[in-house]
This record gives sequence, structure tokens and C-alpha cells, in this order.
Amino acid sequence: MIKTEKILHLKSSRGRKVRVVREHYLREHVPCYSTLCQAGCANDGKVLSGEVTHYVVPDAGVLRDYLEVLEFRELQGIVLTQTACHSVQHSRGRRQYNRLRGLLKDPRYDCVLFANEFQKYSYCPREKGETQDRWQTRCVYHAAVWYHDHLTGLKPVVMITEDQAALAEYSSLHCGVYVLSTQDYLRTFWPELLAAQELYSSIAQALQERGGEGSEREYVDHLPAEILEAGIKSGRFLQGTLSVNRHRAQHEAFLRMDASNKNTELNTDVLVCGGKNRNRGVHSDVVVVELLQRSEWMGRTTALTDQQGEEGSGEEAQSQPMPTGRVVGILQRNWRDYVVTFPPREDSQSQSRTSQRILAIPWDERIPKIRISTQQAETLQDHRVVVRMDSWESTSLYPSGHMVRVLGRVGELETEVQTILIENGIHLAPFSDAQLREMPVSSPERPWQVDPEQEASRRDLRESHLVFSIDPQGCEDVDDTLSVRSLGRERLELGVHIADVTHFVPEGDLTDLEACARATTYYLADRRYDMLPAVLSADLCSLLGGVDRYAVSVLWELDSHTLEVQSVWYGRSIIRSCYQLHYELAQSLLEGEGGQVPELAQIEPSERDARLARLTQDLETLTRIARHLRARRDKGGALELEGVEVKAQLDEEGNITSLVPRQPLEVHETVAECMIFANHWVAVKIQESFPQQALLRHHPPPRQQVFSQLIDSAKARGFSIDTRSNQSLAESLALAQDPQDPQFNRLLRMMATQAMSNALYFCTGTCPRDQYYHYGLALDRYTHFTSPIRRYADIIVHRLLIAAISLDKGVGPGKPRANNKELEEVAHQINNKNRAAQRAQKQSTELFQCLYFRDKDPQTDPGCLSDAIVYAIRANGMLVFVPQYGLKGAVYVRSREGLVLRLRRDGGCEWDSGSVHRYPDHISTSTSSGTSTFQLFNHITVRISVQASRCHSDSLHLEVVSNKPHQPSQPQPSQPQPSQPQPKGRSQLVQEVLLQAEASQRAQDERAQGPRLSREERQFCQTARPSLYSVLEEVRELALQTLAL
Repeated sequence: MIKTEKILHLKSSRGRKVRVVREHYLREHVPCYSTLCQAGCANDGKVLSGEVTHYVVPDAGVLRDYLEVLEFRELQGIVLTQTACHSVQHSRGRRQYNRLRGLLKDPRYDCVLFANEFQKYSYCPREKGETQDRWQTRCVYHAAVWYHDHLTGLKPVVMITEDQAALAEYSSLHCGVYVLSTQDYLRTFWPELLAAQELYSSIAQALQERGGEGSEREYVDHLPAEILEAGIKSGRFLQGTLSVNRHRAQHEAFLRMDASNKNTELNTDVLVCGGKNRNRGVHSDVVVVELLQRSEWMGRTTALTDQQGEEGSGEEAQSQPMPTGRVVGILQRNWRDYVVTFPPREDSQSQSRTSQRILAIPWDERIPKIRISTQQAETLQDHRVVVRMDSWESTSLYPSGHMVRVLGRVGELETEVQTILIENGIHLAPFSDAQLREMPVSSPERPWQVDPEQEASRRDLRESHLVFSIDPQGCEDVDDTLSVRSLGRERLELGVHIADVTHFVPEGDLTDLEACARATTYYLADRRYDMLPAVLSADLCSLLGGVDRYAVSVLWELDSHTLEVQSVWYGRSIIRSCYQLHYELAQSLLEGEGGQVPELAQIEPSERDARLARLTQDLETLTRIARHLRARRDKGGALELEGVEVKAQLDEEGNITSLVPRQPLEVHETVAECMIFANHWVAVKIQESFPQQALLRHHPPPRQQVFSQLIDSAKARGFSIDTRSNQSLAESLALAQDPQDPQFNRLLRMMATQAMSNALYFCTGTCPRDQYYHYGLALDRYTHFTSPIRRYADIIVHRLLIAAISLDKGVGPGKPRANNKELEEVAHQINNKNRAAQRAQKQSTELFQCLYFRDKDPQTDPGCLSDAIVYAIRANGMLVFVPQYGLKGAVYVRSREGLVLRLRRDGGCEWDSGSVHRYPDHISTSTSSGTSTFQLFNHITVRISVQASRCHSDSLHLEVVSNKPHQPSQPQPSQPQPSQPQPKGRSQLVQEVLLQAEASQRAQDERAQGPRLSREERQFCQTARPSLYSVLEEVRELALQTLAL
């Protein structure tokens, strides 16, 4: 080891140059991380393959400016030098440096780090008078030469650089080491990778034209970092995340403060008004805000704006002045990929003959226009394009960016779906060949079988337990099954059996890393994107009927009278599900209406009746247990909340035919209660076994301010809502019933749900014990254990539970591999992905709602008229809920032109001159003809139409047609015919629909030729089957036909 000195010339946060001298140690043996190494390097961890044609070494400039190009997984054999990585760290900030570190850690990317500055023969001391860029380029070239010689010339090495002087000096200096520009490298070695070449050209063009906005300042400079830090510590400045109001993006933003703020007087968000006070802050950036004088504080506008849908929390309705501030600094840019649309040709800004500088309009209204340079402005009119921001100087009104790729034409379904995914940060590539090679083989020629070793080590429940599943119709990823049986001696046994995914997905494998990156299965209106490959999610891990499967089981011994838990067993098991039921069939069995169970169709009637009787008895016992569990949680304050869940029903060609709200059944609650019970007991087990390293899920109590709208709305109808605790809230919601309008209580519960914060995963070692509580479920500890096929959090919990079982037995490691810091990072990532999945699902539903109404004439189509309920009053209109379609939206009583809505004597509406008066429980308009009033919770009739947008997402427009409830036209009764069938019961209708669907499916299979999977199904390993909602919709239509007979 040789000791030397390393001299660094750095720039302080105040802009002064600082000379730093550090001790530096050089070694002869530094790992090269190549499988071709013949020198015996200690190459632990990820290594480069020897099967690539060459190794590539990017210099510091390429790594700083073109890291996005190097992120293409097709590029292999990349050697990142320590010199280049330090350059990124010092010049591009923590976010890009962490991104670079992520590439090095991720085994899916073929790149390694070579510590060239510690290698004795590749280290280059900086010469006197040498610029830093020149020195860094020389270091990278010497590292490339050493790498080539170290591997004894077995593999050519290519250094890529944008430095023209380096190209001239080094291009022919050493045999076997080639020096190329990035563009030449891509064209020579990756000619088929056109996306990388186009991305390079876009970035190069943006770099070339950066800084061309002029010298006149449009914004105030941000304060230096040390001033911001001191101001935050003293309480003068506030730190938080900038959240832009989607409906007033040009005027209103809010600072969502974090726990680091020292100002304890503020317990609300801080309003930031206008673009100048926002000072180049972009939605989701971490910013520093200075409060304005109290005399300058403003209140948020309470009037509705165009495209306003559902509101956030109740505090947003406040109109009195609130703390107001301005952005003085930005701590972290949280920029991402943005989908934009180019402006019309007449709005483009020509810059030169070879390129055009344009202001692209983002799909997300909260994001400012982005200035980009492109040669394809004409070609990409009416297309959606992905761009990235590069910088936002104080001399520019808009941020500068570059184009990444083209999605497709505006309005096409695939384009709009991909837009939703990208806008929510969801990037889903097909599962790679390397990941699929990790999967076990399961084919008709080589069917999967139970391993004898596993059979010996697991508890075998195949013969002793009647196991069954209850899922939506057509479900393929069956995570969970149930069992219940009598043990004698006045004892019952309840069992919850969950797919043992961790057996097939070892920790650290490529499949595990991909599942962690996805974090969840993404459900959209017309498709889903699985977290795991189909061979697991739809086959080996799916607890299908009649086949042997590995499971992780929890078995409770209960007192048959009190249903209190006497003992509990956790462990791995082998099960064989006897029945694969769907919700409607299970409900019909419980109601005594019978039903055709597919597994019993081919056996003798006497045996069939006996088995059906036992299955029905088990379902009844399960329902009794679930009611007891729910009642016990209700006593503790569990909340029965209400959401809006709508399914878009599609025909065979993918066209939307109807919107179907979810139909609640008791069996839904039965299954959910058993899953909650299992999740709670597993949470207790892993938390007691690993107090500092368990992954739990908590639901923080909401702030009292967010309940203001709920309290005021209920008060308008004479009800009092007590929000001091979850128990008092649940009790008061249960009492707030209107016998004349069942939708009233539903709306109150929807408001309560809307006021709640999201439940979050957390690591027990990073959270105080008193914050473990789940407010909504009224449980002291809770986690997710029951859906490992579609949630990565459940996979982590399974591993913790298996480790806890090993700890009890005294075998195996008996402890989790991740420490509490690593587990908290994973929990944070899962929380973010879950929020993204929820937003994507909501936006996908809204997209299909617009598609449903897009081809309808709102003036003539009766489906565009619907009943709506007023649930909030605003300054110029109302917010309404449309139960038929599960819609929330705004209706106006004052137009842009200043006209107000006047009611005619027949209940219809028309626009007239007048004024608007808002009250807590109603809104009224005054015209020369009199006063018209709309009461809170009144039923009105609205007309639904689509408001198209070229640059943003389409939205639904609601307008008042009448202040009376909608009365749909009733079909004329037909004359009975002699052969007319009698009206059928609900379960019979279900069975008829199922038989029709099965017959139709068999006919399609017989007619089908060639591959049966669509392009999306083949690419993403997804499958599509008729859903529960399509069955319910057909049931509804048949029921209407029966009533008409």
C-alpha cells in the first residue's frame, strides 16, 4: 500500500473556491469485477459477463450528461470509474448520484464500479495547471487502458467521451482501447437501438441550446444553502413539499410541511399564490418558504373552476386568510418523466432551420410548460411525447427539457393508458428472459409436482381439511383460501391459507428485485400488470381448485360458543382446494337459494347433496365467526367507510358498454373479516418476535380540521357527528340515517373516507409504539399477509413470519436479513408505489367513463341523464355525486358570462341574469322571475357530457337539468304470451348468465385460429376474463327484462 496526497479544488456553498488536501492510499489489488479476470481479484457481488463483445467505459462528461442513455438495459459490459462517479456526485447533486448508485446495485443492469483512483497503476495525480475536466478524462482513459491490460487483451475496451480533444489524442494511442464519441458508439455497436440514439440526440440538442433565454431575470435568485439551513433551524423558514392545486394551477400552491420545521405555531399548510412567489418551484419539489407579513396573507378561493371534481379535505373549503408565503429556495428537485403535447403549428417558436424551440404543454395541469428543442415539431403534432426537465434558470419563464420518446397519437386508447402509467411513475417492462429462467417448469409435458422434501417438512392438510376459496368470477391469482371444521370438545378450527410465494421467490433473486421494484399488481379498467410472472401468479402460486399447492397457514382453535381464541398455529403447509367459489355463488348458497357448484357437477346426486350440505354448513359457520369478529372490532371503534368503486364493462373488441358500480354482498365482508383477522395475528407474531424489524401497517388518526365539511353537512340535516375518536365517529355515523333516502348515510361515509389519511407501511424500529395503531380497523397492530401474489409487502411479512417460526423452533437463522433502516426504505418505496397504483386506477376509470359517454349525444341519449345528489355547496355552484355511474363532479349555478341558473315551474332550468347567494346548507339564485334554491343532499337531475381536451385528459361535464330527482322512462309492459317464462330468482339469473358466458366462451374457443392472446397479453403475460362486474351487469339487464314481462 502506498500513501500519497490527493488535492481537490472544490467550490463552497457560498461560491468560494476551496483547496482540500487528503491522504490517499494506493493498492495493487483492486477488484475488477469481470468474469474474465485471471489475476485472482476478490470479485464479490455483481460481475461483468465475459460473453459481451466489448466493455465500455464512459468518461465523466458522458456520465454527467447522458446517464439516461446508459440506463438502457440493452447496453451491457459498462465499467463506471470512481472518477466519473465522483464527478456526478459533486456536479449533479444527490438525486442523480443516488440514481447512479441504484444502477450499480441493481443486478438487472450490467454495470460495475471500478475504483481506479485506489489502483496503483491506474491512478493519475493531477498535474499543475491542468483543468479538472481534462484531468478526469485522462484518469478515465488510463483506467480503460489498465482494464484492457489487466484482462490480458481478452476483451476490447471502448471509452466514450464528448471531449473532442480527447478523441484526437487518445483514439489511436493504445491497441485494443478505442475512443469514440457517444453518438459514434451507439451507431457502431447498437445500430438497432434507435430509442437510445434518439434520446442522445435530444439531450445533445438541449445541452447545445441551454442558456439561450437571455440575461434579464424573470425570478429572484434562490438563497444560498447555508442561509436556508440556518433559517430552517431558527424557525424563520419553513421546509416542505410543494403541492400545486390542480384546479387553479397558475395561482394556488401549498406547502405541505414536514416534521423538521421548528415553527410550532403553524398547524396548517402554507398558501403560495402566483408563479412569482412559487419562484420556479415545481409540483412535488422539496422547497423552503418564507412567510409573508400577516397583512399580506390571503385565503383560497372557494368558487368552483372548470374541470373541478372531488375536493380534498374539509380544510380546503376555508375562505378566511391563511398563512401565505413565497419560495426562497429549493432543497430537492423531484422531477420525473412528463407527458406533453406540442402546441399547434401557429404557436411554435422557430429558432433555426434545423430545430424548433417550442413550449410543450404537460398532460398534468400542475406542471408548467416545458421549453424543448426538436426537429420533429411538425411530425409530432397531435402526439403525446415523454420529456424530462433539465434546468430552470432565473432568466427563463419556463424550464428547459429534452424529448425522451413518443407514445402515440392523442386520443388512442393505448396512448392514453401509457400516459396514465408514465404520469404516475409506473414503468413496466416485460419480464426478462433471465427472470423467467428462474421460474420452475410447469407445462403439460412436465407438470409441476410437490417436492418430497417439502412434503416431509410441511403440515399436510390435503385430506384433513375442506379448503375452499371465494373470489370474483374469473379470478386467476387466488391468494387466499379458507377452512373451518369442528374439533369436538366444543372447539372449532378456523384456517386461513395463503399462497407460499416466498418458496418460489428467494430473497435477492432477479424476480424478487423486480417484484420489489413494482411493489404491487396494477389494476386498470381494462387490464392488469402483474407483480410476478404468470407462471407464478396464475399457476403455481394460485390456490386453484383440485391441485396441490404450497401455502402458509394460520389455524386458530376457537371456543364453539364464545368464539374466543384458545390457541393459534403458524406454519407452512400443503393444501388442495376443494372448491373454487365466486362471490355470487357463495352468497346464493348462504341464502338457501342453492347453486351449481362446478366441482360437484359430475358426481352422484346423493353424494352431491351431502357435499353441498357440508359446504353450505361451513359457509354458515364462517359467516357466524366473521360477524363475531366484526362486532368485536365495532366495539373497539372500527369504521365502516364508503368508497366509490366502478367497473367499466367491455365487449369482446375492448369497447366500453356500461359502467357498473360495485354491488356489496355479505360474503364480501365475511372473507374480508377473516383476512383482517389473519393480518392482525401475523402482525402480533412478527412484532413480538422482531420488535425492531417488523413490517406493519398503521393508519394515523386524521386531524380534526379535515372533518369540518362532514360535520357541517350532517348538521344541515339535523345530525351531530362526533369526531373525537374512531369509536364516537362510527357511532354517530351509524345514527345519521335518513329513512327516506338511503344515499344520505352513504354520502356521509364517503365524506368521512375522504377526510382520512392513507394507511402506510412502516418498520417498527423507526416508529414509536403508540403510533402502531390502525385507526380505521381499530387494531393495535396490523400488517398485510394475505395477498403475496399481488403485494410485495406481504412477501416481506411472509419472510418475517417464517423467520419467527424458525426462531421459536431454534432452527435456521431466526432473524430477518434486512435491518430496520433498509426495511424502512423498502416500506417508503412500497407506500409510494401503492399511491401511484391507486391514482392510476382512478385515472383509468375516469378515462373509461369519458369513453363511455364520448359517443353518446347528451341531448338525445337517455343514458346521459341521471340522478345526482348535492353533497357540498360552493360559491358559484355545487358538488354532486351520481350513484348510477359512481361519478363526482361540479355543477354551476353561475356561468362564465355571469348568468345564473333559474328554475322554471316544471322544474327545468335555464340561464338568466341575476345573482347568487351561498348559505351553509343551500345555494340560491335571484332573478327577475324570483328565487331558485338548491338544498344540500337534494336529488337533482344532471346531464352528462364529455369535455374534450387536446393537451390534457378529457373530463366529464355535468349540468343541471332539473331540481327534481331523475325519473327514468319506464318500459311499456308487453302483453303476456302463452309460452312466456315465469320471473326468475336472483340466483337463477346468475346461473343463466354464467351458463351463457361459458357457452359463448366455448364457441369462441372453437372458432379461434392461431394465437389466442393479444399483443398486450403476450408482452406483459396478462390474461383477460369476464369479470364479476360484467356478470352483475348482465344480471341487472335480465332482471329488468323480467320486470317488463
